[in-house]
Amino acid sequence: MKFKRTLLQQYFSITKLISFHYFEYARGFIFEGEQHDFWELLYVDKGEVEVQADDTTHTLKQGDIIFHKPDEFHTVCVKQQHKPPNLIVISFECQSSAMAKFEDQVFRLGDRERNLLSMIVQEGFRAFQPPFDSPSIHALKRNQAAPFASEQLIQSYLEILFITLIRSGQELMTSKEASKLSSLHKEAAEQKNVQQILDYMNAHVSGSLSLDDLCSAFHLGKTRLKALFQSQLGTGVLEHFKTLKIEQAKILIREQQYNFTEVASLLGYGSIHYFSRDFKKSTGMSPSDYAKSVIARSVTRL
Repeated sequence: MKFKRTLLQQYFSITKLISFHYFEYARGFIFEGEQHDFWELLYVDKGEVEVQADDTTHTLKQGDIIFHKPDEFHTVCVKQQHKPPNLIVISFECQSSAMAKFEDQVFRLGDRERNLLSMIVQEGFRAFQPPFDSPSIHALKRNQAAPFASEQLIQSYLEILFITLIRSGQELMTSKEASKLSSLHKEAAEQKNVQQILDYMNAHVSGSLSLDDLCSAFHLGKTRLKALFQSQLGTGVLEHFKTLKIEQAKILIREQQYNFTEVASLLGYGSIHYFSRDFKKSTGMSPSDYAKSVIARSVTRL
């Protein structure tokens, strides 16, 4: 019996990766611009930033992604009124005609797309050696201890991300998908609950919170509260609250309006010692070392 081989259609093929960056910029940072013969994506992971693409200026906020097409001149500017941003910047070669769908477009990522981008970043950190935050270093150096096929996963996740962006909002619900609707509703409800708790945590980041406080505020048992955070965020409740404090501390340090003792006090720490301990445990750097690295980056020009 003869078997027919069906050549699978391929709409995207990422052939080469040029750079992989995760930047944390302070207010006042200016990248004066460049253009190159390959694609580049920029995603705002936190804060906001002004991006110029040829003659068009965009103000991008958390969750926005923009694609710079080959030979497009582009700049980045963090103005004084902007919240200091964290940016994912990945440049790559792709000759696929479907890339034209991303020209002159800004997209807001949904949960699925953000999860894909998160996996891309995780594999990038495994596949290549740091630094990932130096705007003057573009050449990728392979990590010899990288897990099996990390680079191929980056390629695959990027291609899936692009397909998902194009198909977003256009897929028809099949009968099989309809049968999963109740579980999707449950997932959506859990995400909403966790987001409400996160909003509450952010509103109280300058103080202290206990499990009892959160359970009382949201009428949840401790077991349920812990399960929600593990399923949605993969972390403990109070561990995440401490992470929020450190992230806020990083912003305050980058704003350069307070000394370290004042930052510790603003975030509810009883002493600079405990603040410095938590900060170093979370970031791998002391507050002073972090401040120096951010200040250096804020005046760097590509």
